[in-house]
Amino acid sequence: MRSSSARTEGKSSGEALHIADVPGEWDVHKPRLGSEFELIARYFAPLARGFPGAYGLLDDVALINPAPGNELAVKTDTIVGGVDFLADTPPELIARKALRVNLSDLAAKAAVPRAYLIDLVLPDTVDEAWIAAFAAGLAHDQDEYGVHLVGGDMSSTSGPIVIAVTALGEVALGRVVRRGGAQPNDTVFVTGTIGDAVLGLSLLDGTLTGLEPASAAFLSARYRLPEPRVALGRRLAGIASAAIDVSDGLVADLRHVCGTSQLSAIIEAKLVPLSHAARKAIGDDRARLARALTGGDDYEILFTAPAVAAARVAELSRSSGVAISAIGRMVPPAAGDQASVVVLDDSGRPIPFASEGWTHFRRGPRERDPR
Repeated sequence: MRSSSARTEGKSSGEALHIADVPGEWDVHKPRLGSEFELIARYFAPLARGFPGAYGLLDDVALINPAPGNELAVKTDTIVGGVDFLADTPPELIARKALRVNLSDLAAKAAVPRAYLIDLVLPDTVDEAWIAAFAAGLAHDQDEYGVHLVGGDMSSTSGPIVIAVTALGEVALGRVVRRGGAQPNDTVFVTGTIGDAVLGLSLLDGTLTGLEPASAAFLSARYRLPEPRVALGRRLAGIASAAIDVSDGLVADLRHVCGTSQLSAIIEAKLVPLSHAARKAIGDDRARLARALTGGDDYEILFTAPAVAAARVAELSRSSGVAISAIGRMVPPAAGDQASVVVLDDSGRPIPFASEGWTHFRRGPRERDPR
């Protein structure tokens, strides 16, 4: 892990990830912080202990050897202050969310997480207490999910906090669950409950009010700290024909599966699992139901499986302790039509959506409810 330098002489154009450089390379200054070397040694090097290929964050690369018969699965995702988390979010929760959103993608591919790299781009308003709490959040989730920090980068900015994590996992050769494997008549399943996070966000930004405290606390927590289905996800190999994690919204992410699999999907809104708190928040408000189906940040696993796998899916749900709900089916597109997602209401009529899900370059900040 190193600091970004304004100097680029002698750097290979292909060099993208570092673990450390010589002290002379570190010429970024943050008035409220000590040297980057001190911060890395104090807060981040301990997170690499127990992973020999990390070399204590004292070299330029990390080495990872997958177990025989396995291959590496790699995922990177970025979260940005004012877009993916609110300004008052505690740093330990920011760290845990940054790691978990990447572990969620690995889970949807049936991969077992092993290690991660992290890039921190921090404004001068960040002090050492913030970094200490951030590192403590990472340490907490490393213990929970069995992963280690193996490298990364640090830099400064005049803009918001930017955190990019690259997560590395292992999956048996040829057993990764892709988006494109769905077949006609496959059942569409989803883990957990949908819509909690976006409703929690609406509570936090003040666009949803009047909910009783217990439900409000539950929904807010679901937004601030997702629960990637890591233990369940690694068991999807051999059961799921296609899978994706629900980050941009149930409808949008299912459309990704449809497009890659060249199929359409028919979903029944009444079958989409909603928590007790979400049902209270939605009530009879169709706009809030639409928001729950398209808002994103659920980090549940959406997957398809053939009808003959129903018993295995039920056993997976029972043994993992995670609810898995059948919500629809995959069908061939009508002649001349593109792959699409149709969500039916209780009367069997398609529900129209102003937007199927989150996209960074079409909306404003993620905190704002488009309603």
